[in-house]
Amino acid sequence: MHIFYILEIVGTIAFAISGAIVGIQKKMDIFGVSILGLTTAVGGGILRDLILNITPPAAFVDPVFAVTAILVSILFFIPSVRATLEYRKKLYDMLILVMDSVGLGLFTVVGVRAAMNAGFDSNLFLATFVGVLTGVGGGILRDIFAGDMPYIFIKHFYACASIIGAWTCALTWRSLHEVPSMILGAAFIVILRLLAAHFRWSLPKAK
Repeated sequence: MHIFYILEIVGTIAFAISGAIVGIQKKMDIFGVSILGLTTAVGGGILRDLILNITPPAAFVDPVFAVTAILVSILFFIPSVRATLEYRKKLYDMLILVMDSVGLGLFTVVGVRAAMNAGFDSNLFLATFVGVLTGVGGGILRDIFAGDMPYIFIKHFYACASIIGAWTCALTWRSLHEVPSMILGAAFIVILRLLAAHFRWSLPKAK
C-alpha cells in the first residue's frame, strides 16, 4: 500500500478518535458521535480539495476514509471502551492529546503535498494555507458542531505548530524531496504540540 495512503488512514483514525471523544463528552448519541468523528476526520480534506479545485473531494471518491472514521467512532462509543477511558482519566487525556497531535501533523503535511502536486510548489503561502486548513479544518467543524469555541482560538500552541510544520515541509520539499520533508514537517508539529501541552505554551490573550 502506498505510504501516503497509509499516512492518510492513520490521520483519519487519529482525528476520528478525537472527534468521537468530544461527542461522548457532550453526551451525544451514537449517530452524533459518528458524525463528529467523521467530520473531524474528513472535514479539513474536503475544504482543501475544494480550494484546490479537486472535485469531487477525495473523501467522496474513496469511501475508505469516511467508513474508517465512522467505524472508529462507533468503536469508541462502545460502553466498555468508554468505561475504560473514563476510569483511567490520565490515559483518556493523553489519548486525546496524542491522537489530535498525530492527526494534525499528518494532515498538515498531506495538505502541503496536495498543493505541491496541484502545481503550486512555488507558492509558499498557498501551500502553507492549504496544509494548515487540512490540519485544523476538521477540528474547527467539530468544535462548531459540538457548540464550543474552536480549539485553535483558545488552547495551547496549536495552529501555530501546524503553520511551522507546513513551512518546514514546503521549504524543504525540493531539497529533501517528498517523503523526508513530510516526515520532518509532521514530526515538528507533533513535538511542538506535545511540548506546548507539557509546558503550557500559549499565545497572548486579550485581558
